[in-house]
Amino acid sequence: MTSKIQTLPSEVVNLIAAGEVIDSLAAVIRELVENALDAGATRIVISLWADQWRVRVADNGLGMTLENLQQAATPHSTSKIRDSEDLWQINSLGFRGEALHSLAQLAELEICSCTADTQEGWHVRYGTQGEPIETDVTAIAPGTIVTASNLFNTWLPRRQGLPSVAQQLRTVQLTIQQLALCHPYVTWQIEQGDRLWFSIWPGKTARQILPQILREVESNDLQELTLEVEAPDHSDTSARLYLLMGLPDRCHRYRPDWIKVAVNGRMIKIPDLEQTIQAAFRRTLPRDRHPVCFVHLQVPPSQIDWNRHPAKAEIYLHHMDYWRTQVLDAIAKAMRLNPTALPDAAYTDPVNQLLKTAESPANYPSRQIHPLSDSLPTPHTPHPTPLKAIAQVHNMYILVEHPTGVWLIEQHIAHERVLYEHLRDRWELVPLNPPVILSQLTPGQLEQLQRIGIEVDLFGDDLWAIRTAPEALAQREDCADALLELSLGGNLEAAIVATACRTAIRNGTTLGLQEMQTLLEQWQNTQNPRTCPHGRPICLSLEESSLSRFFRRHWVIGKSHGI
Repeated sequence: MTSKIQTLPSEVVNLIAAGEVIDSLAAVIRELVENALDAGATRIVISLWADQWRVRVADNGLGMTLENLQQAATPHSTSKIRDSEDLWQINSLGFRGEALHSLAQLAELEICSCTADTQEGWHVRYGTQGEPIETDVTAIAPGTIVTASNLFNTWLPRRQGLPSVAQQLRTVQLTIQQLALCHPYVTWQIEQGDRLWFSIWPGKTARQILPQILREVESNDLQELTLEVEAPDHSDTSARLYLLMGLPDRCHRYRPDWIKVAVNGRMIKIPDLEQTIQAAFRRTLPRDRHPVCFVHLQVPPSQIDWNRHPAKAEIYLHHMDYWRTQVLDAIAKAMRLNPTALPDAAYTDPVNQLLKTAESPANYPSRQIHPLSDSLPTPHTPHPTPLKAIAQVHNMYILVEHPTGVWLIEQHIAHERVLYEHLRDRWELVPLNPPVILSQLTPGQLEQLQRIGIEVDLFGDDLWAIRTAPEALAQREDCADALLELSLGGNLEAAIVATACRTAIRNGTTLGLQEMQTLLEQWQNTQNPRTCPHGRPICLSLEESSLSRFFRRHWVIGKSHGI
């Protein structure tokens, strides 16, 4: 028997709508904090009693008048938009007018607020439909305090379906941390059960915030970049891209859990941009490691459609290809060498520890560095940081002088980075005459050589003639060994990495000053000079400031002599 279609009662409709907006403790805090940020708050105090299903958010924002307080929790009431045209000019975090009304539906809601130009504040308690049922004068500093008690008391199955308290608290913490990154000027204080849980102090940019969130990360591990870019619709409005990334030689994660994208003050899930960021760090990080990267786009409101997800966690962003290109360009710029961003060795560490960071000498065929000057082009624009080779240490490291101190560069992996980028951009196979003969190749090895474009012919009983090889390997005495190595697996990129590694100069190779200088210039102008294609760090720096501290050059002479 077919059921009759009928209109749902209004209380059911309202409850369903409220449950979409407020679906957890974290959602309550997110909505209230976004209202506080829209009100211009620079200090936000969040108090949470999870076992009592109670939340309080206090801010020092603009506050509300009595008239606005009486209207605040009624359905679809907001001061941020007026008509349908305003949906394409959203400049605030909240705009739908649903959060406070939904809280009134699902909890016992009360608000205290005071504006800066009045002598008194007001306390309003609301009914289940958002109507004010009790209004009192109260003493309160300018700002607003919103309290939601007995959450989900009208929808008890929702409480039972939520994750454990510990999981909910973790989500709350992540929500606040993400908002703090987007709004670094705000002071955050979070209390749990009347006791301080954690706090986040303000900073000029997210670079001062992230180390408070990821305790193992230091400010010197990070590079930030702010770019003013042309609006993708070529209008008169401008756009801005802020990038904060962990330097690949110092900062990375076991999981891809810190690739974050924000748009106009709110963290958003944009898989296309997240995948773009992940791809931009390829061959700069160690195997199975992932970047730390935060991108914040300030986009003209007309380029965003926020009406995709009740929590505004997903959007429709116009001109996605344009923003992918901008993000890639920003990461490429941030990867370039910058003396202020390179790791500064702690002045308390013994200097001899600086000499133990790269691989040990190996018995590989050596290759001198001077041919590189003919085979690799030098960019026409000079690099802003002049480097001067001073000496070779243990036939493994190049000691370099630069304007802010001393660098130690591992010659093999620096050369490997140079060769990798050269081969990646100019991978070329050349004929072998005579061909190289390999024996006992498995079907898998044959398939692998053919996959990367190498020509292989049957030459005899279990013998194979290799008729082409990468140009970098063709003239080497160990070409057969190199081709055998390439046959063992991987795609074309893996073959390029293996070729670069094999053909790079080896530790233990003596270099002259001119050879070292040539390598420095070529390495310095690579796209990703911080790490080799395997993700190993290339450069270790000892800054002049550290040298000054170590040798106590800041001491006053009289005091250092006890005078």
